[in-house]
Amino acid sequence: MAHIISVVNQKGGVGKTTTALNLAAFLAEAGKFVLLVDLDPQANATSGAGLDHKTLPAGVYEALIGSHSIRNLIHKTEHDGLKILPATQALAGASVELVNADEREHFLRKALLEVRNDYDYIFIDNPPSLGMITLNGLVAADSVLIPVQAEYYALEGLSQLLNTVNLVRDNLKPSLDVMGAVITMYDSRTKLSKEVLEELYRYFPDKIFRSVIPRSVRLAEAPSFGKTILGYDPKSKGARAYERLAREFLMREGGLV
Repeated sequence: MAHIISVVNQKGGVGKTTTALNLAAFLAEAGKFVLLVDLDPQANATSGAGLDHKTLPAGVYEALIGSHSIRNLIHKTEHDGLKILPATQALAGASVELVNADEREHFLRKALLEVRNDYDYIFIDNPPSLGMITLNGLVAADSVLIPVQAEYYALEGLSQLLNTVNLVRDNLKPSLDVMGAVITMYDSRTKLSKEVLEELYRYFPDKIFRSVIPRSVRLAEAPSFGKTILGYDPKSKGARAYERLAREFLMREGGLV
Protein backbone atom coordinates (compact mmCIF):
# COMPACT_ATOMS: atom_id res chain seq x y z
CA MET A 1 0.00 0.00 0.00
CA ALA A 2 1.41 3.36 -1.04
CA HIS A 3 2.72 5.92 1.40
CA ILE A 4 0.79 9.07 0.44
CA ILE A 5 2.70 12.34 0.91
CA SER A 6 1.05 15.74 0.59
CA VAL A 7 3.48 18.47 -0.54
CA VAL A 8 2.08 21.69 0.84
CA ASN A 9 2.82 25.31 1.63
CA GLN A 10 0.23 28.07 1.65
CA LYS A 11 2.83 30.49 0.28
CA GLY A 12 3.41 30.43 -3.48
CA GLY A 13 6.78 30.44 -5.19
CA VAL A 14 8.60 28.32 -2.63
CA GLY A 15 9.52 25.40 -4.89
CA LYS A 16 6.56 23.23 -3.95
CA THR A 17 5.81 21.85 -7.40
CA THR A 18 9.51 21.63 -8.25
CA THR A 19 10.05 19.51 -5.15
CA ALA A 20 7.03 17.27 -5.72
CA LEU A 21 7.92 16.62 -9.37
CA ASN A 22 11.65 16.13 -9.00
CA LEU A 23 11.58 14.11 -5.80
CA ALA A 24 9.01 11.82 -7.43
CA ALA A 25 11.22 11.48 -10.52
CA PHE A 26 14.32 10.52 -8.54
CA LEU A 27 12.37 8.01 -6.45
CA ALA A 28 11.17 6.43 -9.70
CA GLU A 29 14.77 6.42 -10.91
CA ALA A 30 15.64 4.52 -7.72
CA GLY A 31 13.21 1.79 -8.75
CA LYS A 32 10.07 2.89 -6.92
CA PHE A 33 6.60 3.07 -8.45
CA VAL A 34 5.37 6.63 -7.96
CA LEU A 35 2.17 8.53 -8.75
CA LEU A 36 2.15 12.32 -8.75
CA VAL A 37 -1.28 13.89 -8.21
CA ASP A 38 -1.53 17.46 -9.50
CA LEU A 39 -4.10 19.05 -7.20
CA ASP A 40 -3.19 22.63 -8.12
CA PRO A 41 -5.51 24.39 -10.62
CA GLN A 42 -2.42 26.13 -12.04
CA ALA A 43 -1.41 22.66 -13.32
CA ASN A 44 2.32 23.37 -13.11
CA ALA A 45 3.18 19.77 -12.22
CA THR A 46 1.15 18.59 -15.21
CA SER A 47 2.97 20.85 -17.67
CA GLY A 48 6.29 20.11 -15.94
CA ALA A 49 5.70 16.44 -16.65
CA GLY A 50 5.24 17.15 -20.35
CA LEU A 51 1.43 17.27 -20.61
CA ASP A 52 -0.69 20.14 -21.96
CA HIS A 53 -3.38 20.65 -19.32
CA LYS A 54 -5.42 22.81 -21.70
CA THR A 55 -6.01 19.95 -24.13
CA LEU A 56 -6.56 17.11 -21.66
CA PRO A 57 -10.19 15.93 -21.70
CA ALA A 58 -10.20 14.93 -18.02
CA GLY A 59 -8.02 14.79 -14.93
CA VAL A 60 -8.03 14.96 -11.16
CA TYR A 61 -11.29 16.92 -11.06
CA GLU A 62 -13.15 13.97 -12.60
CA ALA A 63 -11.49 11.70 -10.04
CA LEU A 64 -12.71 13.94 -7.22
CA ILE A 65 -16.33 13.95 -8.36
CA GLY A 66 -16.24 10.26 -9.28
CA SER A 67 -17.31 10.62 -12.90
CA HIS A 68 -14.33 8.61 -14.21
CA SER A 69 -12.30 5.67 -12.97
CA ILE A 70 -9.06 7.12 -11.61
CA ARG A 71 -7.04 4.49 -13.51
CA ASN A 72 -8.34 5.89 -16.79
CA LEU A 73 -7.12 9.39 -15.87
CA ILE A 74 -3.49 8.54 -15.08
CA HIS A 75 -0.77 9.26 -17.66
CA LYS A 76 2.75 7.94 -18.13
CA THR A 77 5.75 10.28 -18.03
CA GLU A 78 9.18 10.05 -19.62
CA HIS A 79 10.42 8.30 -16.47
CA ASP A 80 9.75 4.60 -16.04
CA GLY A 81 7.95 4.13 -12.76
CA LEU A 82 6.55 7.67 -12.57
CA LYS A 83 2.95 8.42 -13.55
CA ILE A 84 0.81 11.51 -13.12
CA LEU A 85 -2.83 12.25 -12.41
CA PRO A 86 -3.02 15.64 -14.17
CA ALA A 87 -4.89 18.82 -13.37
CA THR A 88 -7.13 20.43 -15.98
CA GLN A 89 -8.95 23.73 -16.19
CA ALA A 90 -12.02 22.12 -14.63
CA LEU A 91 -10.24 21.90 -11.26
CA ALA A 92 -10.46 25.67 -10.74
CA GLY A 93 -14.14 25.47 -9.82
CA ALA A 94 -13.87 22.40 -7.62
CA SER A 95 -13.47 24.25 -4.32
CA VAL A 96 -16.77 26.06 -4.87
CA GLU A 97 -18.58 22.91 -5.99
CA LEU A 98 -17.38 20.90 -3.00
CA VAL A 99 -18.42 23.40 -0.33
CA ASN A 100 -21.89 21.95 0.27
CA ALA A 101 -21.07 18.30 -0.42
CA ASP A 102 -21.20 15.66 2.30
CA GLU A 103 -17.74 14.63 3.56
CA ARG A 104 -16.29 17.20 1.20
CA GLU A 105 -12.77 16.87 2.65
CA HIS A 106 -12.62 13.15 1.82
CA PHE A 107 -13.20 13.12 -1.95
CA LEU A 108 -9.55 12.63 -2.91
CA ARG A 109 -8.91 10.06 -0.19
CA LYS A 110 -11.78 7.95 -1.49
CA ALA A 111 -10.68 8.33 -5.13
CA LEU A 112 -7.13 7.17 -4.37
CA LEU A 113 -8.33 3.96 -2.73
CA GLU A 114 -8.72 2.45 -6.21
CA VAL A 115 -5.01 2.75 -7.03
CA ARG A 116 -3.31 2.88 -3.65
CA ASN A 117 -1.97 -0.65 -3.95
CA ASP A 118 -0.44 0.07 -7.37
CA TYR A 119 2.35 2.35 -6.10
CA ASP A 120 5.07 2.65 -3.49
CA TYR A 121 4.53 6.40 -3.14
CA ILE A 122 1.82 8.86 -4.08
CA PHE A 123 2.76 12.55 -3.98
CA ILE A 124 0.06 15.22 -3.92
CA ASP A 125 1.04 18.67 -5.21
CA ASN A 126 -1.34 21.08 -3.50
CA PRO A 127 -2.31 24.65 -4.46
CA PRO A 128 -0.61 27.51 -2.56
CA SER A 129 -3.56 28.03 -0.22
CA LEU A 130 -5.33 26.32 2.66
CA GLY A 131 -8.75 26.00 1.03
CA MET A 132 -11.02 23.06 0.31
CA ILE A 133 -8.79 21.50 -2.35
CA THR A 134 -5.76 21.53 -0.05
CA LEU A 135 -7.87 20.07 2.76
CA ASN A 136 -8.62 17.17 0.43
CA GLY A 137 -4.90 16.82 -0.18
CA LEU A 138 -4.15 16.74 3.54
CA VAL A 139 -6.94 14.33 4.50
CA ALA A 140 -5.89 11.94 1.70
CA ALA A 141 -2.30 11.86 2.94
CA ASP A 142 -0.38 9.85 5.50
CA SER A 143 2.38 12.46 5.78
CA VAL A 144 3.07 16.10 4.98
CA LEU A 145 6.22 17.38 3.25
CA ILE A 146 6.74 21.15 3.42
CA PRO A 147 9.06 23.02 1.03
CA VAL A 148 10.37 26.14 2.77
CA GLN A 149 12.14 28.92 0.90
CA ALA A 150 15.31 30.20 2.54
CA GLU A 151 13.94 33.68 3.22
CA TYR A 152 13.14 35.97 6.14
CA TYR A 153 9.48 34.98 6.67
CA ALA A 154 10.07 31.24 6.40
CA LEU A 155 9.73 30.51 10.12
CA GLU A 156 6.47 32.37 10.45
CA GLY A 157 4.98 30.61 7.45
CA LEU A 158 6.11 27.20 8.64
CA SER A 159 4.60 27.78 12.08
CA GLN A 160 1.25 28.75 10.55
CA LEU A 161 1.24 25.71 8.31
CA LEU A 162 2.06 23.34 11.17
CA ASN A 163 -0.84 24.85 13.12
CA THR A 164 -3.15 24.07 10.19
CA VAL A 165 -1.83 20.53 10.00
CA ASN A 166 -2.54 20.14 13.72
CA LEU A 167 -6.12 21.33 13.17
CA VAL A 168 -6.57 18.78 10.38
CA ARG A 169 -5.10 16.11 12.64
CA ASP A 170 -7.41 17.05 15.52
CA ASN A 171 -10.59 17.26 13.46
CA LEU A 172 -10.27 15.19 10.28
CA LYS A 173 -7.20 12.91 10.13
CA PRO A 174 -5.71 11.92 13.51
CA SER A 175 -2.97 9.82 11.89
CA LEU A 176 -1.58 12.65 9.72
CA ASP A 177 2.18 12.93 10.26
CA VAL A 178 4.60 15.73 9.48
CA MET A 179 7.45 14.05 7.62
CA GLY A 180 9.49 17.24 7.53
CA ALA A 181 10.43 20.41 5.71
CA VAL A 182 12.74 20.80 2.72
CA ILE A 183 14.71 24.03 2.40
CA THR A 184 14.56 25.35 -1.17
CA MET A 185 16.12 28.20 -3.18
CA TYR A 186 19.11 28.26 -0.86
CA ASP A 187 21.90 30.64 -1.83
CA SER A 188 25.10 29.88 0.05
CA ARG A 189 26.55 33.25 -0.96
CA THR A 190 24.04 35.23 1.10
CA LYS A 191 24.18 35.75 4.85
CA LEU A 192 20.36 35.70 5.02
CA SER A 193 20.08 32.18 3.59
CA LYS A 194 22.60 30.89 6.12
CA GLU A 195 20.81 32.62 9.01
CA VAL A 196 17.42 31.22 7.97
CA LEU A 197 18.91 27.74 7.66
CA GLU A 198 20.36 27.97 11.17
CA GLU A 199 17.08 29.27 12.60
CA LEU A 200 15.04 26.51 10.96
CA TYR A 201 17.35 23.82 12.30
CA ARG A 202 17.19 25.40 15.76
CA TYR A 203 13.40 25.58 15.95
CA PHE A 204 12.60 22.35 14.10
CA PRO A 205 15.62 20.08 14.63
CA ASP A 206 13.79 16.84 13.85
CA LYS A 207 11.62 18.14 11.03
CA ILE A 208 14.15 19.52 8.52
CA PHE A 209 15.68 17.40 5.79
CA ARG A 210 19.45 17.80 5.69
CA SER A 211 19.43 17.84 1.89
CA VAL A 212 19.13 21.49 0.84
CA ILE A 213 17.87 22.54 -2.59
CA PRO A 214 19.94 25.41 -4.07
CA ARG A 215 18.69 28.30 -6.12
CA SER A 216 19.29 27.10 -9.69
CA VAL A 217 18.68 28.45 -13.18
CA ARG A 218 18.50 24.91 -14.58
CA LEU A 219 15.78 23.96 -12.09
CA ALA A 220 13.80 27.03 -13.16
CA GLU A 221 14.26 26.24 -16.86
CA ALA A 222 13.27 22.57 -16.83
CA PRO A 223 9.46 22.99 -16.56
CA SER A 224 9.33 25.20 -19.67
CA PHE A 225 10.60 22.18 -21.61
CA GLY A 226 8.07 19.87 -19.99
CA LYS A 227 10.80 18.00 -18.15
CA THR A 228 11.99 17.21 -14.66
CA ILE A 229 15.54 18.23 -13.81
CA LEU A 230 16.46 14.55 -14.17
CA GLY A 231 15.27 14.60 -17.78
CA TYR A 232 16.55 18.10 -18.54
CA ASP A 233 20.02 18.26 -16.98
CA PRO A 234 20.82 15.25 -14.77
CA LYS A 235 24.35 16.49 -14.04
CA SER A 236 23.30 19.94 -12.77
CA LYS A 237 23.61 20.97 -9.14
CA GLY A 238 19.81 21.04 -8.87
CA ALA A 239 19.60 17.44 -10.07
CA ARG A 240 22.30 16.36 -7.61
CA ALA A 241 20.43 18.08 -4.79
CA TYR A 242 17.16 16.28 -5.55
CA GLU A 243 19.02 13.00 -5.90
CA ARG A 244 20.44 13.53 -2.40
CA LEU A 245 16.97 14.41 -1.13
CA ALA A 246 15.54 11.21 -2.64
CA ARG A 247 18.25 9.15 -0.93
CA GLU A 248 17.61 10.86 2.41
CA PHE A 249 13.87 10.33 1.91
CA LEU A 250 14.41 6.61 1.32
CA MET A 251 16.70 6.36 4.33
CA ARG A 252 13.95 7.80 6.49
CA GLU A 253 11.55 5.31 4.94
CA GLY A 254 13.94 2.46 5.56
CA GLY A 255 13.91 1.63 1.86
CA LEU A 256 17.28 2.81 0.56
CA VAL A 257 18.27 1.00 -2.63
